[in-house]
Amino acid sequence: MPWPGRVRLQRVRRRAGDPRRAALPLLGELREPDQREPRSLGGAVPRDERVEARPEGVRAAHVRGRGPVRAVPGRGDPRRPGPLLRASAALRPRQVTGGGHGTGHGHGGAAGLPDLGLGLGLRTPHLAYVLAEWPEVDWFEIISENFMDSGGYPRHALDRIAERYPVVMHGVSLSIGGSDPLDPDYLARLRALADALPAAWVSDHVCWTGVAGMNTHELLPIPFTEESLRHVARRVEVVQDALRRPLVLENPSTYASFTHSTMTEAEFLGRLCEESGCLLLLDVNNVAVSAFNHGFDPGEYLRALPHDRIAQIHIAGHADHGTHKIDTHDRPVSEAVWDLYAQAIALAGPTATLLEWDDALPAFPDLLAELAKARPYLEAEDGVTAAAHG
Repeated sequence: MPWPGRVRLQRVRRRAGDPRRAALPLLGELREPDQREPRSLGGAVPRDERVEARPEGVRAAHVRGRGPVRAVPGRGDPRRPGPLLRASAALRPRQVTGGGHGTGHGHGGAAGLPDLGLGLGLRTPHLAYVLAEWPEVDWFEIISENFMDSGGYPRHALDRIAERYPVVMHGVSLSIGGSDPLDPDYLARLRALADALPAAWVSDHVCWTGVAGMNTHELLPIPFTEESLRHVARRVEVVQDALRRPLVLENPSTYASFTHSTMTEAEFLGRLCEESGCLLLLDVNNVAVSAFNHGFDPGEYLRALPHDRIAQIHIAGHADHGTHKIDTHDRPVSEAVWDLYAQAIALAGPTATLLEWDDALPAFPDLLAELAKARPYLEAEDGVTAAAHG
């Protein structure tokens, strides 16, 4: 186990040391933050794939597998935009000006990624509505693990939707902060899905999810130390080599912290971006939840981030229990989170923004109405930036 503490684990069928075990056991269709939901996707499609890496190869010391990982040179990222993909200005990469750790206003997609506009999480109950109505939303985000091995109707629906809308992949099982070796089969399936859609980018969380081959299906906190930073940065490099694209990492909500941390989470994220080249998914709802639970200033946290590395923003609802807050994704965005969102947009510039809603799922038009509340913040910052460059 990487650090002290106890967690509830789910046992897998084979022994933890058996290299032939399945990549990552799933309880069913995944979601955030609790990630437990009855299975509705049917059986997984069997695959026998290898990690395809850059010619220089994946850093094998950090990857679990069955023998050496084979590099496949000359295989670029396929680009298969559907004939109906929206050709809007939102898909053009923005230019980054300023940036750095809390300096300047980044009015461009991080590392050349596009500002996709306003998006929603694509959930199974809404697939039929989306296919029938083709709603006015800029883009969708999927939970990667729900489609990596799925076939049938859900994958058919996703492929049709990807022809009309940009799609971003958001994972919950990478365990970038864990001590288990990274799984090449998991990375291969992740990349195969990203290439097939194709995904605008791939994201996950700065956390660990299990140990000894067991997956807790929870996003568990890591200590913010020099040793932890080096460990996570090395693993990020491995993942980026395997995916052949930058990895975008989210700040999770946390309910416990490590007394031996030597830096703040914001400093850790900034240095992780600098050392590994990864990008950030800034979840302002998680900032609000963690700031309340741990007693830090959320505004100071936002100002300390590397704003030119923020590729995406999450907004969501949370439960306030008086003594603590929990990231629930089951209600409208609170005023405190909207205030933090306004601050984030002022610091980072207009950035691809996604509304997460996983429990007590409302009708799709109600989600659109909640998402529309973000538009004035983006348009206001667009106006400020246009005036500054006018």
